Amino acid sequence: MFRSKVISKYAIVPPVARVNRSGLAICLVVRNEAAHIAEWIAFHLKAGVSHFIIYDNGCSDGTIDVARAHLAVEQLTVMPWDQKLSDGRSGVELHNQSLAFAHCLRNFGGAFDWMAFVDVDEFMVPNGHPDLLSALEPLAGTGQVSLPWHMFGRCGHDQSPADGILANYTQRARDPLGSAHALNWKCIVDPCRITGVRVHGFDLDGEAVGVNDIGQVAKHKDRASSAFYSNAAIQLNHYYTRSGSELEAKISRGSNKTVEAQKHRKRVMRIVDAIEADTIEDRAALNYLDRG
Repeated sequence: MFRSKVISKYAIVPPVARVNRSGLAICLVVRNEAAHIAEWIAFHLKAGVSHFIIYDNGCSDGTIDVARAHLAVEQLTVMPWDQKLSDGRSGVELHNQSLAFAHCLRNFGGAFDWMAFVDVDEFMVPNGHPDLLSALEPLAGTGQVSLPWHMFGRCGHDQSPADGILANYTQRARDPLGSAHALNWKCIVDPCRITGVRVHGFDLDGEAVGVNDIGQVAKHKDRASSAFYSNAAIQLNHYYTRSGSELEAKISRGSNKTVEAQKHRKRVMRIVDAIEADTIEDRAALNYLDRG
């Protein structure tokens, strides 16, 4: 009988909605992102995020100090999350990021209308809306939004540019659905309707379904169809590699689950090759910032 080497999906009882719940929070697991987290926070504050729940996966470079310097006390919650856990009987590893997301939903979700689950290399860009809450307003009854990755590669940078990510990484894979290697989703959810948690997909009211940013519903396994794809309201930019040197550091850090190093390198480079094989210019994030 096949047994997974990692438990990556958790069933949960949704939190109870607080009477005065409101706004959009971001939940993220982070390790050593001091160089980039300030730009990421500033962008998402402008985009209407009201609270940041940061799970500190062993940061040693001052990431949390930078976050605290750019957020008011009431805008930030920090949880220590430096751990690697497994089932005590079978030895099966517990996926640490999925576990953080489940913990975040249960313990903090009842306070918010929406909760997004993204990383520091992912930017949620409101398209045609002044902010993310305006983009989400027509989707209030849907319970969640599945956002496909729009994948950005190295864009010719061997070293990290001094003036940040958004201004310097403007070439992305032409077709977000073009390669299974470079396709996945992150989600914005109504925390009080979520019954199952994975990093790239949440069960809604007991069903493994996703909703796109214009309200269309699909089973998780069918989200890769062109009929479901949309970035009309919100575009998720994933700066997967950043610079060449940062890509090497990303590979050297290893996977967020236990994977043999060479296999991890091959997997990452397959994704990079898929991203950079055919690119177009994409200035959606910069255009949003220019709107003032």
